[in-house]
Amino acid sequence: MKENKYDDEKFFNQYSQMSRSVNGLKGAGEWHVLKKMLPDFKGKRVLDLGCGFGWHCQYAIEHGAEHALGIDISEKMLEEARKRNNSPRIEYKHMAIEDFDYSPESYDVVISSLTFHYLESFPDICMKVNRCLTPGGIFVFSVEHPVFTAYGSQDWYHDAQGNILHWPVDRYFSEGKREATFLGENVTKYHKTLTTYVNGLIQNGFEITGLIEPEPDETLLDSIPGMRDELRRPMMLLVSAVKK
Repeated sequence: MKENKYDDEKFFNQYSQMSRSVNGLKGAGEWHVLKKMLPDFKGKRVLDLGCGFGWHCQYAIEHGAEHALGIDISEKMLEEARKRNNSPRIEYKHMAIEDFDYSPESYDVVISSLTFHYLESFPDICMKVNRCLTPGGIFVFSVEHPVFTAYGSQDWYHDAQGNILHWPVDRYFSEGKREATFLGENVTKYHKTLTTYVNGLIQNGFEITGLIEPEPDETLLDSIPGMRDELRRPMMLLVSAVKK
């Protein structure tokens, strides 16, 4: 489903105020872990699926990548990417991930940050990524953790005084569409189990090399409101794999 909330003016303005939007990679709570999972970019051709503001494309180029292509369904995201992370070795394309051609063996590294929970089928994207990677190519991505997506509302349970009680987990094995509230807007996401993520890779020609449920960077715990509560349940899942 090709939903694009990010070109909505109100939603985009809210997103632009988030720490990861204002401060880039250092403002992302998972970056201190994700960067350790990334490969050596020297001389590599890189594809970033759902590139957003282009932070990961710029990081790849700064660390020696030959070329980086970032694709995103949001034109507003790409406008910011071209302003903030512009380089003659970075190309940005306005298109849905599902519509990209994934030409055989055209990239050495594929990365994606917090995008695949917007796509209905994870095995499909694994098959396409495998096709476009060279043998031994690297696939690194982050998604919202299945514990985070299962119930659907993506909000804590609170008591009558507004204090956080617990995080709801329900319908875990019932995969599919969830209507969540993100930045005050209704957003469609797709819940998938951990089994689906792992087997999607294994059954489509990948060997998993890393799987991490990251805790927030300690330096951000007191500088971003609510970040300490992220220690109470996993919000993200980070995975690295290699094409066999």
